[in-house]
Amino acid sequence: MALEQTIYRELKATAGVWQAAALLGAFLVAAGGAWFYMEHHGHAVTGMNNQIVWGLPHVFAIFLIVAASGALNVASIASVFGNKHYKPMGRFSSLLAITLLVGGLAIVVLDLGRADRLIVAMTSYNFKSIFAWNILLYNGFIAIVAVYLVLQMMRRLDYKWVKLAGLIAFLWRLALTTGTGSIFGWLVARPGYDAAIMAPLFVMMSFAFGLAVFILVLLTLLRLNDRPIGDELLMRMGRLLGIFAAAVLYFTAVQYLTASYAAEHRDMVRFILVEGGIYTLLFWGVQVVLGGLVPMALVFLNPSRSSTLLASILVVIGGFAQVYVIVIGGQAFPLQIFPGYEVIEGFHEGIVNPYTPSIWELMLGLGGVALALFAAGLGAKILRVLPTNLSDANLAAKG
Repeated sequence: MALEQTIYRELKATAGVWQAAALLGAFLVAAGGAWFYMEHHGHAVTGMNNQIVWGLPHVFAIFLIVAASGALNVASIASVFGNKHYKPMGRFSSLLAITLLVGGLAIVVLDLGRADRLIVAMTSYNFKSIFAWNILLYNGFIAIVAVYLVLQMMRRLDYKWVKLAGLIAFLWRLALTTGTGSIFGWLVARPGYDAAIMAPLFVMMSFAFGLAVFILVLLTLLRLNDRPIGDELLMRMGRLLGIFAAAVLYFTAVQYLTASYAAEHRDMVRFILVEGGIYTLLFWGVQVVLGGLVPMALVFLNPSRSSTLLASILVVIGGFAQVYVIVIGGQAFPLQIFPGYEVIEGFHEGIVNPYTPSIWELMLGLGGVALALFAAGLGAKILRVLPTNLSDANLAAKG
């Protein structure tokens, strides 16, 4: 099998690797400073308020958590669906999935205001809460994928065990992303969230975001160590990315068409699609065009190495915009406390809630990304997860 014949080596500590590590370290230090400042002064120094309680850090966190599930795409395609072209990348796919999830969860923990209160959530479970379910799903994902990675690294092991672990990991990651999407889908009080389509939408978002992040990180690490990767392999992943991007657009269209059919959600749909200002701009300009239509055109109409790279970058940018619209835009739209009645005097009833992210939120969010990437690089430096040669000729010879 290709997996058995592939040579893996640890990431060499070249000058480029040290520079990348130093840059990520600087972001981690800045994130630590931002966390300390917010911990000391309180969330009053952020753009969050009583109406926008999930701010920019949560956008970063949710993006990373969703991408973590999707980063396992490559390993799943290899072991579960038996695609030999993806088998040499399965180990790194598993490692990156773990580190992305750790980076996203780190943001959530540090943004709690009282990070030590996490102990309460870990020891006192409220199984009526989707948040409690997700704690189990996240911890289970890390444990299952870690075992999956170890099994992939055991060369003399019967490959049926790798397939079994891959199947369990695949099913668990579907449950994980379903749980993350259900956080929003089950919040019936907010018309921007209340939709069963949120669960499958988040699953498909994970496929696109995770594959895009995987392509970018893999290319970066291989380039830093002068390890080849074939154009045909990249274009193969690029076409798959284009399919995922199209599926995200499809589920997004279903989301808003379904919402517009219900009278209680029509104002929200008009807000996001037409009257939402920055949210409308992000939706149409960044999410739909830059993050969806342009990447599809690049990988299908002009397939090449550079097109796949650019498409991956645009999918990440568009994905971040999509999460921002869902998380922030859904909170910005005013709650209807008394449907059918006009509130003469109240507290923010009927008013679009303003939100301007602070530099502290941005630093904390970027710190979570830096943590995920630094951990992935460190793992590749310690473990033999990166193949030495992914050229098309080498893969064809082993296939």
